[in-house]
Amino acid sequence: MAGRFFSVRLRFSRGVVAIAVIVVVLAVAVSIGLVLLLRKAPVVMQAPYCTVDTPEGARTLDPEQAEISATIAAVAARRKLPERAVVIAYATALQESKLLNLPDGDRDSVGVFQQRESQGWGTKKQIMDPVYATNKFFAELVKVKNYRKLPLAEAAQAVQRSAGGYAYAPHETEAKILAAAFTGRVPQAVHCWYPQKATPAPSPRTAAARKELGRALGSTAITTRKRGWLVAAWSVAHAGRYGLSEVAYNGATWSNNAESVGWKAGGKAGARRVELS
Repeated sequence: MAGRFFSVRLRFSRGVVAIAVIVVVLAVAVSIGLVLLLRKAPVVMQAPYCTVDTPEGARTLDPEQAEISATIAAVAARRKLPERAVVIAYATALQESKLLNLPDGDRDSVGVFQQRESQGWGTKKQIMDPVYATNKFFAELVKVKNYRKLPLAEAAQAVQRSAGGYAYAPHETEAKILAAAFTGRVPQAVHCWYPQKATPAPSPRTAAARKELGRALGSTAITTRKRGWLVAAWSVAHAGRYGLSEVAYNGATWSNNAESVGWKAGGKAGARRVELS
């Protein structure tokens, strides 16, 4: 009896092991098949996004935040302001609106910096124009004595006169990351992806993009590589709005391609002009 029992147990154990091996082999085969299938399948992104990647750090933005960040940097460049002014503006906008062009706020506050018509910042229509609002912010900032050397919260509060001026300081690190990217100090730092909404894609509105850039930056001439990368960053941030599929500058090209993240070496664009297509 004992011998027969041992034999049955042994046969049963071998059968269980065989079944387990078959299950494992099938699971591995299915997993490999799924991986290969996913590699061949097109990448599907549900929403557009932008990223900045600099030695100071990286951040993800939605396209409106990227557009406004690019606009603030362009207005600062037009006014020949230092990067510190851009950092102060970003920290202020992050606190006031999260870098969004808000149509309302506390009392009659609106726009990127939540400026108020009743406080003499302009009409609501004017304040809702990020180029106008940024110019007004910088016009007040440069009146602040030694604003470059002041703690960020003090400089921002001198412009905004907010009830909680201390709240600007925590945004300084993020503001520095954005400033490094959008001022053009760090090349190839801005990447965005925009889903194609129509087939075939509409023709890129390059003339309209350059005209809008001119509103913020003034002359669109590329006089330095830093300025060139500012223009390139502005163009990538606004690519969804103007239907741009490629931005090229100084031997590198950004493409609106979810599978090709970031800038890639190549293209005929030189250092004197940012090419849009």
